[in-house]
Amino acid sequence: MITFLKRNNWLPVKIIVLITIAVPMGITVYDLIETGENSVVFLGDYHPDVAMVVVIYYTILLLLGIYWIILQLKSLLKLKNENTKNELSHLKSQVNPHFFFNMLNNLYGMVDKDTEKSKALILKLSDLMRYSIYEGEKELVTLEEEVAYLQNYIELHKMRYHKEIDVQFHIDIKDEKIQLMPLLFIILLENAFKHGVENLRENAFVHISLHASHQAINFDIANNFDASELPSEKGIGLENLQRRLALAYPKKHTFTYIQEGGIFKAHLQLRK
Repeated sequence: MITFLKRNNWLPVKIIVLITIAVPMGITVYDLIETGENSVVFLGDYHPDVAMVVVIYYTILLLLGIYWIILQLKSLLKLKNENTKNELSHLKSQVNPHFFFNMLNNLYGMVDKDTEKSKALILKLSDLMRYSIYEGEKELVTLEEEVAYLQNYIELHKMRYHKEIDVQFHIDIKDEKIQLMPLLFIILLENAFKHGVENLRENAFVHISLHASHQAINFDIANNFDASELPSEKGIGLENLQRRLALAYPKKHTFTYIQEGGIFKAHLQLRK
């Protein structure tokens, strides 16, 4: 029967349900007709062995029903987990593609002008791509790996721009082996360069602070921007981040951001 249930073959189940309903009803109707009474005690006049067989049958049926319910709950939980993983994988795949394309276009125009700088940029870009492809597919990475990725990203931008950028990255980490989901902070850092540094001719800044302990990881970022250059349509970056946090850190995260006076500030906390 268990095999039938697992294969969703419902014919045996229907037969068992029919028998389960028909047997007590048949016995009761027969007793009422035979005795002529208005009511009877179910199996009251039958041999104890018969009563025992019926009790055992319904007990087994009850246990099988409970087991079937457990199987269905496990299947639903497994399906939910698979759907969550698939959605997280899809959201991760949306991180950084336009940045890589922009960098490749910049490199194309730079190769003939500055070969050595182009080589250095290619090496940095390959490190970033390698991390995004291989480490980004993992469920968890160490904070040390994630910080190195952010630092590479910052260095690449410093090499790319022909203007002064005030980039500060303050780090206070109690244990670099603390684990977290990869590619969360990069969305905020990428926005800071894309919507801030990219559109400012001078005095551009990006200030980052990362404090981490075994209880919580706190990431803060602030950057200035040109309000006239902001896109009219809302991008998918912040929505992507919020959805990933809801899936991976339900009730274990805080994410807030504010945009005023030409400055964007964001705070992200991940709790254990």
